[in-house]
Amino acid sequence: MKKNLHIIFISFLFSIILWVSISLSNEYYTTIEVPVKIIDFPSGYSSGSSMPEKISIKVRGKGWKLIALNIATLQSYVVPVGQITGKRIINLYNFLAENPWLSSDLEVISVTPDTISFYIERISVRKVPIIPNLNVKFRAGYGLASPIKIEPESTYVYGPISFLSKLEFVTTESFGNDELENKTVKRIALKSVPGMSYKDDAVIVSLDVQRIVEKSFDSLIVHVIDIPKDRNVILLPNRVNISLRGGIEVLGKIDTAQFNAFINYREVVMDTVGSIVPHIDSPENTSLIFIKPERLRYIIKKY
Repeated sequence: MKKNLHIIFISFLFSIILWVSISLSNEYYTTIEVPVKIIDFPSGYSSGSSMPEKISIKVRGKGWKLIALNIATLQSYVVPVGQITGKRIINLYNFLAENPWLSSDLEVISVTPDTISFYIERISVRKVPIIPNLNVKFRAGYGLASPIKIEPESTYVYGPISFLSKLEFVTTESFGNDELENKTVKRIALKSVPGMSYKDDAVIVSLDVQRIVEKSFDSLIVHVIDIPKDRNVILLPNRVNISLRGGIEVLGKIDTAQFNAFINYREVVMDTVGSIVPHIDSPENTSLIFIKPERLRYIIKKY
């Protein structure tokens, strides 16, 4: 019996192959979805009209042919537009011959939608800013130590005049990360828009991610500015302590000489409570947490 197992297995396998072969010789129906690709625009023309991303094509054919069609690389249904400009209304059935991948062995039963319409317009150019499409989160205790840098910050867009007249900016493809903790430099492609092309197809986005810390700076001298020649203002006290928040590398390079602490004489004259809140000009990419003391008393002397 064991000697006959391989014969039984081979017979069973041959039966399956024979059954599959006979079954696939029969005709079946299937529906495929493919993108529409408009080609052969007149020189200097394009279209920015909204069109369906994909169309549904119902076909009939032998089983083995339909299987090959479904497992093959996704095709596009190409539609050459010729030299006619302006509004076009096109019946997709008229372009079966331009799509030889729908071979003569297949019968096209229906195309949905069967008609598309769009405008063919002269191409113009406009320079617009680029906005990165970022969806990033930072590891606890980390964040941006400086503004996001984009190179280039803008690009020339080529497309139909009616589209460019309303275009204010272009965006990149989406980039996401849930736990950034290091400086990140990423090349991100510009988002593709039908009928449009760009001088630059991608940008370099730099994210200056650092550990966010706090640092105190003590005994900053507060100056009174715009004092008349016959006046003098004495502040009590004339020094303040402050605390800043920012990236660890940013704060590590800051010293007291980079601050400007001041009060405008006009504020002193207009004051009604006897004390003034000083202004603090701090280095870029930092945020002020507190000033101590918050308010300074003063004495005005006249010469």
